[in-house]
Amino acid sequence: MLNKLAEIEKRYEEVTQKLYDPEIVSNQHLLKKYSKEQKDLQPLIETYREYRKLLLELNEAKEIIEANEDADMVEMAKEEVSEIEPQIPDFEDRLKILLIPKDPNDDKNIILEIRAGAGGDEAGIFAGDLFRMYTRYSDSRGWKVEIMSISDATAGGYKEVIAEIVGEGAYSRLKFESGVHRVQRVPETETQGRIHTSTITVAVLPEAEEVDLEINQNDLRIDVFRAGGHGGQSVNTTDSAVRITHLPTNTVVSMQDEKSQIKNKAKAMKILRSRILEKMQAEAHAERTADRKSQVGTGDRSEKIRTYNFPQSRITDHRIGLSIHSIDQVLAGDIDQLVDPLNAHFQSEALKGED
Repeated sequence: MLNKLAEIEKRYEEVTQKLYDPEIVSNQHLLKKYSKEQKDLQPLIETYREYRKLLLELNEAKEIIEANEDADMVEMAKEEVSEIEPQIPDFEDRLKILLIPKDPNDDKNIILEIRAGAGGDEAGIFAGDLFRMYTRYSDSRGWKVEIMSISDATAGGYKEVIAEIVGEGAYSRLKFESGVHRVQRVPETETQGRIHTSTITVAVLPEAEEVDLEINQNDLRIDVFRAGGHGGQSVNTTDSAVRITHLPTNTVVSMQDEKSQIKNKAKAMKILRSRILEKMQAEAHAERTADRKSQVGTGDRSEKIRTYNFPQSRITDHRIGLSIHSIDQVLAGDIDQLVDPLNAHFQSEALKGED
C-alpha cells in the first residue's frame, strides 16, 4: 500500500505543478481537468501525509526507548508510543477506503425518474410522496431541482415525473435509490381499513454531457407533433411536442411540457443521452461482474430495494437488511439514515474486492 501511495503522491505533485504552468492556466479545458484531479487526490494525500508523519514519530519514539539512555526521555517516549499506536489502524482503514477507485459518475448531476407502478391511485400518490422526499433532501443539501417532465395522476401524485437535480455529489448520494420502492399502507379511500401494497420505480441516471457520449445525428429519428392534455394556448395548435428515437438502442424520449419545440428537443436530448449512457455502463458492469453476485444490488429498476410499511412506521432496505422506524422523518427528506449505511456497505464490499 505504501508504494502505491508514494506513486499517487508523486502524481499529485506533478498535477500541482501543472497548475502553475502558463500554458495550462491559459487553457480552460486543461485547467479544469487538472484542478479536478488535484481536488480528487487531495483528501487521500493529506491523510497519507498525516499517516506518514505518525509513523515517523512512532519510529523516533521507539528508537529513544531502545537506546535506553535517559529515564525521563524513555518515559516520555513510551507515552508517545501509547498515544500514536492506537491511531495507526484508523489511518490505515481510512487510506484503504480512499484508495478505492472512485466512481467516475459520483460528481455528476442526475436525472431522476419516478413512475407509479402497481397499485392504481395509491401508487400515483406515493410517487408524489417520494418526489417530495427527494426534493426536500435536495433542498437540505443546497441542490437545485428542475422538473423536466410531469404527468399527474387522477387521485393526486404522479403517473410519472422526471427531474434534473444539480448539485455537488448528487449522484454519489442518490445512486443506490434506483429500483422498486414498495409501500404498504391504508389508503384514505379505503373504508374497510385494509392495507394496500403499491410499487413505484425510481431511476437515478448520471447526467451525460456531450463529452461523455457522442451521438451520431444519423442514428436519431425526430418526430414532432401537437401537445395534448392540460396546457395553455399552444396546446394542440402548434407542433411543439418532440419524440426522439435512438435507433441503435431503440431508446425513445418524448417531451411536450414546454411551449417551444426547441426547448422540448433540448430536454429530450438531455434525458436521451443519460439513458443511453446508463445502458452502456450497465452492460459494461454486467460483463465485469458476470462471475460474481453484487451484494449491493444491481440498481436495476425491476429490483425491489425498499419497503415502506406505514402501520409499523418501518422502512426496510432489502439489500442490506436495514430496518428503521422513522417513516415521517424519511419522507420529510431525512434520507441520510438510509443513504449512509448503503454507502458504507458499498465501501465494505469494494474493500473486499481489493483484497
